[in-house]
Amino acid sequence: EVQLVESGGGLVQAGGSLRLSCAGSGFTFNDYAIGWFRQAPGKEREGVSCISSDGITVYTESVKGRFTISRDNAKNTVYLQMNSLKPEDTAIYYCAAAWAPINDYAPTDQRDFDSWGQGAQVTVSS
Repeated sequence: EVQLVESGGGLVQAGGSLRLSCAGSGFTFNDYAIGWFRQAPGKEREGVSCISSDGITVYTESVKGRFTISRDNAKNTVYLQMNSLKPEDTAIYYCAAAWAPINDYAPTDQRDFDSWGQGAQVTVSS
């Protein structure tokens, strides 16, 4: 059974940092791109970042320079380091896995992702 489990969410003041982790199991982690998405109250879920199986990264414009995605295939884990957090970053953050036909595959469309975690709440106070 494919499982993705997020951890590391919490409450932080504006300007602070958090690191989210996404631990995968039940599939060959190296064969998948992993994405982070978020959904704020009253808003649609949006893509935040994605990392291909060989480490190619993409970011949505609003987090460039502040968030860093990385992966440790030996630990079946992807991380999202979030610095200089803003109140508008408040959301439930989800990680998701997309099977990668090629190593540099890093999709941004939610429809390309097969499996999703349960989400982690991130709250940034002003």
